[in-house]
Amino acid sequence: MIELNTNFFNPCNPCNPWLETKFVQFVSKMRILYIVPYTPNPIRVRPYNLIRGLRRLGHDVTVATLWEDESERADLARLEAQGIRVLARPLPRGRALWNALRALPGRTPIQAGYCWQPALAADLARALQREAYDIIHVEHLRGAIYGQRVMKNGMNAPRPPVIWDSVDCISHLFAQAANRSRSRKGKLITRLELDRTRRHEARLANQFDRVLVTSPADKAALEALQKQKPGFLEKPGFSSPPPPIQVLPNGVDMAYFTPDGPRRDNVIVVTGKMSYHANVTMVLTLVEAIMPRVWARRPDVRLYIVGKGPPAAITRLDPTWSPTRKPPRIGDGEERIVVTGQVEHVPPYLQRATLAVAPVPYGAGIQNKVLEAMACGAPVVASPQAGSALTAQAGRDLYIAEGADAFAAAILALLDDPQARARLGQAGRAYVEKHHSWKAITEQLVDVYVSAIEATTEPGPGVVKQHSCC
Repeated sequence: MIELNTNFFNPCNPCNPWLETKFVQFVSKMRILYIVPYTPNPIRVRPYNLIRGLRRLGHDVTVATLWEDESERADLARLEAQGIRVLARPLPRGRALWNALRALPGRTPIQAGYCWQPALAADLARALQREAYDIIHVEHLRGAIYGQRVMKNGMNAPRPPVIWDSVDCISHLFAQAANRSRSRKGKLITRLELDRTRRHEARLANQFDRVLVTSPADKAALEALQKQKPGFLEKPGFSSPPPPIQVLPNGVDMAYFTPDGPRRDNVIVVTGKMSYHANVTMVLTLVEAIMPRVWARRPDVRLYIVGKGPPAAITRLDPTWSPTRKPPRIGDGEERIVVTGQVEHVPPYLQRATLAVAPVPYGAGIQNKVLEAMACGAPVVASPQAGSALTAQAGRDLYIAEGADAFAAAILALLDDPQARARLGQAGRAYVEKHHSWKAITEQLVDVYVSAIEATTEPGPGVVKQHSCC
């Protein structure tokens, strides 16, 4: 249901200059079905901010999702209070485990079926029979199973375009993790899943009307999978040529992640979900290879490891660690290494840090930890992997250093130079404001939607879609 201001179109003049203006400017309201296999909330920053941004732009958004506990149900209620329709079903731990076990002996990756909930699939089928959506947005490999069902069953003709937001290329991540992860569990899972995830992502990357990712590296990895041209592409339902893959980066909540000094001296902060195998490897590399070089010259420097779910390999670095302990604030205690575990708010740690570091050894997508630190005005030292998805200028917006010696040298140089830290923090904040506001990224997403609609639907009466004389 796309409402157009047709007064801008003059059928007697197909070369009207107004037609040079992007079609998106004539779209006043779209009906969007947004399928995401986990509850959108401030931790799941991409769907949370895109969904709210679409609603703020005046679009009618229905979210189909799953919840795991009462706190997530409360998150969904807050979305509903903002005028967003919600179709939600619980995903009990037993159901997710059964999904994983059922996939284990087969050729489909565990993640592909991990979030399968037949009740939600039935809700979607009923919604699609009842409602006429203009666009369907499906997030992540875990959510793709619902997108496949939507395209196969129960669609009113003609069907709306279906966008698959892969977010990251998971097989690209697994290929790195299989060789470099310091997490035994992570290495085992990635080696088990790598080949079948490649096959599955090749299928998905050729099946939907548009594909989105967060970084150029992930785009290149998925495009390489598209070119494999597996035999199943000859079956009905798979597009040929392959659908376009576009980069839609992540953003930052600029009002939440904001500078708020004064900063403490000699405090280094690293953030992230600490149960994630790449972050485990990052922290162990930082503590074992980089920080000893820093402490050799600056023994007074303290390291704060901030994030949810640290495993034993990380918690044992802090002798005062306890899962029931209140998360320490910067300045609490005297330990050289402080592991906070989950904290209520991350910005206070970034706002007080002398430096934020991200020696990410491998990964996929865009590193939110780097963007959030820069938004808080923290001077950032990052590995090439952590900064590869950004257009930020090394040396001006953040420091890039590769290898333990170079990384430690960059840290020490900034610790010794308050003026350089101030310039770096200000430039980093300015970069994020310019390139990673959620408002701008949501507007880019609307452009993607409109392009997909133009490519797959016929124009209505009085609407000029193409004109050969121009």
